[in-house]
Amino acid sequence: MKKDVFLTELNYIKNPEYRQNAEILIELLPDYFFEVPASSTGKYHPAFAQGSGGLVRHTKVAVRLAYELLESMIGDIFKPEEKDLMILALILHDGLKHGLPKEIYVRFDHPLLIANFIKDNQNKTSFTASEIDFLQNVVSSHMGPFTTNKYSQVVLPKPSNKYQKFVHMCDLLASKKFLDVKFENNEIID
Repeated sequence: MKKDVFLTELNYIKNPEYRQNAEILIELLPDYFFEVPASSTGKYHPAFAQGSGGLVRHTKVAVRLAYELLESMIGDIFKPEEKDLMILALILHDGLKHGLPKEIYVRFDHPLLIANFIKDNQNKTSFTASEIDFLQNVVSSHMGPFTTNKYSQVVLPKPSNKYQKFVHMCDLLASKKFLDVKFENNEIID
């Protein structure tokens, strides 16, 4: 099952109902998400995020960074449910990176696609409208200041609150080429 790929990350989510909802949404992600590299060119992501399964490894690093930060003093500024939702948002943030159905190239508007995907599948979960809004809000702005692209007329939302900024920061850090995270069987080695 697709959710098994993220067992470690799902265990970071403390609320069992949120974890169950996360599993449902992960199972709905397209198969390609679990196979493609994080970057088709290798230009914007480190070596561990390249090759087959690279997008999953990038996602795992973003989630791990969030978890470590949320377990530290910085986590004191967030409520437990906000922490859980941000972890889930990071698991899902690139879930439709190549669109739906899969396209050859990365979709610049993938943050909006995943935000709509979450909303479109709300009825399969027990998330409230405000929890769905929270998830949509943070995934739609995960690209941070990179809100425009010369190949698209779409303008992505820029992070403006602490939740959006936190999710963007974790995604951005996970994409830095200086990172050298070690993996074994797609699990981070401590």
